[in-house]
Amino acid sequence: MNTPITKQGKPKALRPKDAATIMLIDRQNLRVLMGKRSSKHVFMPDLYVFPGGRRDRNDWRLPINTPLRDEVVSHLLKDTSQKFTKSTATALALAAARELLEETNIDLRGDAGFNLQHFRYFARAVTPIGQPRRFDTRFFVSFCDELDIDASQAKDSDELVDLRWVDIHRPEDHPMPAITSIILKQLQSAISPSSDLGFDTPPCFYNRT
Repeated sequence: MNTPITKQGKPKALRPKDAATIMLIDRQNLRVLMGKRSSKHVFMPDLYVFPGGRRDRNDWRLPINTPLRDEVVSHLLKDTSQKFTKSTATALALAAARELLEETNIDLRGDAGFNLQHFRYFARAVTPIGQPRRFDTRFFVSFCDELDIDASQAKDSDELVDLRWVDIHRPEDHPMPAITSIILKQLQSAISPSSDLGFDTPPCFYNRT
């Protein structure tokens, strides 16, 4: 896919699409779940990323068992337009949970819907102008033990292959997008000595437009 060009010969500023991803952490070994994007992808092929993707228009309709914490919603609402509501914020978290299920087989649904109460909002990043795809991505963090997840549940999919639990402090053997590496390094610094992360931790914002 070619990048649209303006009459002045400059890359057209495509409007970023809302997206969400989740950094799922095995607290015992301080590993994060990542997978390799297919070589057929136009956007970031053959690179290791966290599970996630574009927010679908119907994500806000997905059933919820436990909602996001108030402090997480508050952070998600900062630096957004009036059109970005609590429902939008929740839909982004649901998109991350849905993509996790579709891409890795890890299911965060309880008896009545998705469990979001253990989601932290950690970072936001906007794809630079000139890329064939542009996303305004929110990065969530949660821990396997909080969600009662067995790390062995993860299975490859058409979207992500070679799923791996990557050592947070030694990710260098896995080629990844620059922004993913930056946010992973930020996560290294943010996690406490007791391998925890507060729900009210201020998110990082990487707007490279």
